Amino acid sequence: MHRKTALRIIGSNAERTRLHNRKVVLGHLRSHGKLGRAELARLTGLSTQAMSNIIAELESEGLILAGERQAKGRGLPAVQYTLNPDGAVGLGIEVRPSAILCALVNFLGDTIYSKRIHIESSEPDVVLPVVKAACDEALASLGTKAPPVLGAGVVMPGPFGRVGLTGAGKAELVGWDDKDPQTLFEDLLQVPVRVENDATAAAIAEQTTGSATELHSFCFVYFGTGLGLGIISNGEIIRGAFGNAGELGHVVVERGGRLCSCGNRGCLETYTSRLAASDFLQKRGKSADSQKDLSDLLAAGDADLEEWICEAAGPLAQAISTLENLFDPEAVILGGAMPPELLERLITKMDLIDATVSVRDDRKLPRVVRGASGWMTAALGAAALIIHDTYIPSISKVA
Repeated sequence: MHRKTALRIIGSNAERTRLHNRKVVLGHLRSHGKLGRAELARLTGLSTQAMSNIIAELESEGLILAGERQAKGRGLPAVQYTLNPDGAVGLGIEVRPSAILCALVNFLGDTIYSKRIHIESSEPDVVLPVVKAACDEALASLGTKAPPVLGAGVVMPGPFGRVGLTGAGKAELVGWDDKDPQTLFEDLLQVPVRVENDATAAAIAEQTTGSATELHSFCFVYFGTGLGLGIISNGEIIRGAFGNAGELGHVVVERGGRLCSCGNRGCLETYTSRLAASDFLQKRGKSADSQKDLSDLLAAGDADLEEWICEAAGPLAQAISTLENLFDPEAVILGGAMPPELLERLITKMDLIDATVSVRDDRKLPRVVRGASGWMTAALGAAALIIHDTYIPSISKVA
């Protein structure tokens, strides 16, 4: 039996909630595209005077634009307001063990800049100056009349603050265990910073511009160097008590199996990850350190890569069946730093277990689909989080 809840975003006339009310107005403009003052007042429950004040404030800051008048019933046609794409920007930074990815999005969440920079080490002393130079270059690309920067989202592979997973393998960053990333990056960039797990940020990007735009509950399996998981349930991000929810790569799929850098044996990412593919192929004398290497091998019909795909599909199918029973998602999405055509091959080779809650007659999507937000997905998700924080207030659920 289902008990459905409707989501309604409402404002408050109390002065102490001014920032909340701004978010409510911006959120409705994002959802509807364009609205007049009377429509906004009706949708938000705010008084006409409160709405006039908010509109004037947002317009003076350049976050919204006044457009043409639109006639609706009697009286003077109402001015229609829209979000200003150039009203502000958000930075997104992904720190990987071997690369820095930098993205810039406008106030609508559209990508306006992206770049990947190779690094020889992931230690803070190496990463920080590279990030600063990358962000300076991104902002310089906007020219002399650059809009304000709302902040920077920084994504890093987890787990955060762990002692139970002992190793620092190729999929983890070196030298960050005793660091406070938020303070370091705020001091570096001089803007507000939000630090997020890379897989969670990737899930946000997929919901913003990818295969999950119409989904409210889904699991995003993120192929970085290792393997992570972003979880969205009924529109809410599941992070866990310490931000480590979704450490899918360290779920044991074969007890006593391959030794993992975390100290356990049989972890999923030792079988199914970009790192696992690279290690497998290197033992066969083939280079597979980049997405291009993997794409070229796949295009050539390489037998060793096909063997790895068949080997990796089994443990991944086992893990996905577990995710389905735990989270009851509308779909499980595969994406990240893995060639799209290789992800498609993995999907076709998986023999999913039939006895899960996801096997149902009214399914609208396949149980597993390939993501569409691309290899920059985590960095774009980080930037999108900054923009979304500007116009997504707390949502009240009403029966």
